Amino acid sequence: MNQQTVIKPSISDVLGPRMRFMAGTLKEVARRPSALLGGIMIAAILLTSACFPLFYSVDPLEQDLLARFTPPAWMEGGSWTYPLGTDNLGRDVLARLLYGSRVSLMVGFAAVLVAELAGILLGLFSGYYGGKLDSLIMRVADIFMAYPFMLLTISVIAVLGTSIFNLILVLGLSDWVTYARTIRGSVLSLKEKEFVEASRAIGTPHRVIIFRHILPNVISPLMVLGTLRVANIIIWESGLSFLVMGVPPPMPTWGRMLAEVRLYITDAWWLVTLPGLAIMLTILSINLLGDGLRDALDPRLRNI
Repeated sequence: MNQQTVIKPSISDVLGPRMRFMAGTLKEVARRPSALLGGIMIAAILLTSACFPLFYSVDPLEQDLLARFTPPAWMEGGSWTYPLGTDNLGRDVLARLLYGSRVSLMVGFAAVLVAELAGILLGLFSGYYGGKLDSLIMRVADIFMAYPFMLLTISVIAVLGTSIFNLILVLGLSDWVTYARTIRGSVLSLKEKEFVEASRAIGTPHRVIIFRHILPNVISPLMVLGTLRVANIIIWESGLSFLVMGVPPPMPTWGRMLAEVRLYITDAWWLVTLPGLAIMLTILSINLLGDGLRDALDPRLRNI
């Protein structure tokens, strides 16, 4: 009686090529201590901002004028009722920091998503079709790059008004040029490759070539660029909130927290230091993760 040999599929056979690529990328990121640290830090920040009402449900807008300028709990005169102290209106600093993280991170990631969508579409069409369309898109991009980013953002917000939606829209549409130029450069080289020429030769529609054959090959640099740009957007949002041009009051953000207490920096150091540390640690963790992704996605740096 013949016995049939049963060949068990390996993990590589079960996972698709894209899943294997993602698994390999995560493995490469984990090999780099700084990138791993950045990933852990940003994961902790995201988890804390999403789940803090479960363990700290204090209203960030509640005022207690009798508890103004209460120092953090570990200092003389501090109280564990307010672990990180209170501000000039007696509002809980920890609650405002946690709630502000939601706003800052939401604006950062949402604005990058808007910028990437606009930049990817314009960059793909500009690089693939070329000609007058390419010239038009690139000249518009030159105009955006020639106009100071912060001045453009302030001008548009002054016209549209302050709101989270307007802030995300303005920050996203003001930053599309970076993605469009990156995509365009990659498409210009990819559209001359043999696999694209072969698809074009057999009559494959242009939209299929663009979105099925070219787009997947330019995702890697976009992942790195998007990660690093989130950090810039958070800084810009903080700057706009500091100038009272960002998220409308009374919603707390890290930038507004700095703006509201800048006059008390010598009397209540924690009111300025803690929001500043929150911004610094968030930007640092995103940059560390972005550098790790860049190294992991670059074949020339995989073994370094």
